[in-house]
Amino acid sequence: MTSFEEAETEETVTCLHMTFYHPCQEDKMMFRCLNFCKREQVRAGEMAKFGQDSNVCHYSFMDARVSRIQFSLQLYRKLNSTELCFEIKNMSKKTKLIVDHTELGYLNKIDLPWKCIICFGDYQILAETQEGESMDYFETHLAQAPILQERNLPSLQPVPDNGISSSMFPSHGKSPIEIDENKSC
Repeated sequence: MTSFEEAETEETVTCLHMTFYHPCQEDKMMFRCLNFCKREQVRAGEMAKFGQDSNVCHYSFMDARVSRIQFSLQLYRKLNSTELCFEIKNMSKKTKLIVDHTELGYLNKIDLPWKCIICFGDYQILAETQEGESMDYFETHLAQAPILQERNLPSLQPVPDNGISSSMFPSHGKSPIEIDENKSC
């Protein structure tokens, strides 16, 4: 058998790519226990736990504000399907976990979207799933980012559909007023 034929029959492995961000990561080094150098294998039946307690969690954060076990990820196969997916469960009693725009309380769990942002406290984690076939294990690949995304804050004033607010225009009889668009009120 040639190496080309062997490669064709080789089973692919599901990989969860995770990019970590915290605004104080340079000063506080809360990711110093995470292995950013190589992919790691996790047995399919095990939960990948993230939190402060390095005796329980495979992925630990060096931050007293993080729960002992913050959240867990588990690989599963959908019923009557060969598709492998992850579910994410909030394991923290004190902190909500936000997956994209879904807020999870303690012990709540959902399917992890193929690409999403996981948030708790000031932490942001971009998670991207790469499909695979192996039912024995999955891999994690961790990276660190200088910044992921700005949190979208609701605007202070509603803006009409045409995008022009009536408060921007002076009323009749008054002289025009110059408005600095970059200046906040």
